[in-house]
Amino acid sequence: MNPVRSFLAVLSIVTVFFSEVAFADKEKKAVKRPPNVILIVADDLGYRDLSCYGAKDFSTPNIDQLASDGVRLTSFYAAASIGSPSRAAMLTARYPVRMKFEKNPAPKSGKGLKSSEFTLAELLKTKDYVTACFGKWGLGDNEKHLPNTQGFDEYFGIPYSNDLGWWQGKPEGFNKKFPPIPIIDSTAMIEENPDQRYLTQRYTDHSMRFIREHQKEPFFLYLAYSAPHVPLFVSEKFSGSADYGLYGDVMQEMDWSVGEILKTLKETEIDENTLIIFTSDNGPALAQGSHGGKSDPLRDGKFTRFEGGHRVPCIVRLPKKFKDGIVLPGIVTGMDLFPTIANLAGTEPHKGTKIDGIDMTEYFSGKVKNSPRSTFFYSKWSVRHDRWKLMMPGGYREEFPKPTETYEPGMVKYDHHRLFDLFTDVSETNSQHADEDHAELIKKLADLCYDFQGEFAPPAPKPETEPKKK
Repeated sequence: MNPVRSFLAVLSIVTVFFSEVAFADKEKKAVKRPPNVILIVADDLGYRDLSCYGAKDFSTPNIDQLASDGVRLTSFYAAASIGSPSRAAMLTARYPVRMKFEKNPAPKSGKGLKSSEFTLAELLKTKDYVTACFGKWGLGDNEKHLPNTQGFDEYFGIPYSNDLGWWQGKPEGFNKKFPPIPIIDSTAMIEENPDQRYLTQRYTDHSMRFIREHQKEPFFLYLAYSAPHVPLFVSEKFSGSADYGLYGDVMQEMDWSVGEILKTLKETEIDENTLIIFTSDNGPALAQGSHGGKSDPLRDGKFTRFEGGHRVPCIVRLPKKFKDGIVLPGIVTGMDLFPTIANLAGTEPHKGTKIDGIDMTEYFSGKVKNSPRSTFFYSKWSVRHDRWKLMMPGGYREEFPKPTETYEPGMVKYDHHRLFDLFTDVSETNSQHADEDHAELIKKLADLCYDFQGEFAPPAPKPETEPKKK
């Protein structure tokens, strides 16, 4: 055989061999790469504020598509019915009471989430994730409390709610003690009193840029929209787009923004390996009327221990891993996202910290029928266990529905337990505490509360009232 031909034949075989090895190695690396994570959190979004949860006067087709392609949860609970403690719980997998972080820190108060708390961003950094937070932070506004100290490589946004300062057209004297609302980039204030009509788009633009820049490495994007928290603002493009008015306009712009994120993932060809979670920090601000969301058929909303305060929409999508187009009724909480994401990233929560979250990977993937969580504490004095909810005697904040014309929202004191069957009475209208057949059940649920209280030192006393809103 011609020596040249022999050499070329051998070279061809060697080339094919190494090409196949390289391709196999590339595939192996692709399989090993953990999923990107995008956690999208709306502000004060109600249980019925998405089309796929029953909204009728505006549409959210992009978020609905997430639900069609993923898992829609109907008993998903924010750990608090106000924003900052709820967000802290999502990022740490710990009840707010365990962190002693049960109120929204006021601007310039020096208060915030303790640096000793171990966040999801810090955990994912140990797995070489690049991390970013865009939008409302809410966990403290001084430098030692900003996202950069809690595991985030990038931050751009407002460090607290968009009403805690001055804005164009604000009511006379409203929040007069607070300074102009700042835009923070990393740790530096780059702008005061931003035009809030464009905040949603600005957060989305930063998110799209971040995805494109880091498409070849695992990333964690925490996108925390200021909307639909009051005051409501919308860009010209979406003004007047919804039948419901300004609130509907704001929701449709947020939905469009989520659609832009989804397009970016497809364009960069990483959508199949990206976990997307869409949820809210707490229930709607019903007192805002048409500028607030809706929670029906749930009772009440933000600030309260009723279902409308804690139970919020949540959609989870991870192609080829989680089931698509299914509705799961089991109890899941914001705290459960942390250990679930940790599992998917190939790690586990920090062993030196007591966490309250439970890994939901097998539940979302359909490997188990029932949620691994059976119990959720709304507070030290109120608990859901399976289908039953107990509210122990004491004072509770109530907003709606108003029982009488002279009723004023505020603290209402009860001298007896209240017991609700959430399977048959999700609106919490018929307390079964007086039914003698439920005496043992009430004792069992009360003991759960007492055991929960016993985890904290000193043990929590039986309250006259629950803490008032800040």
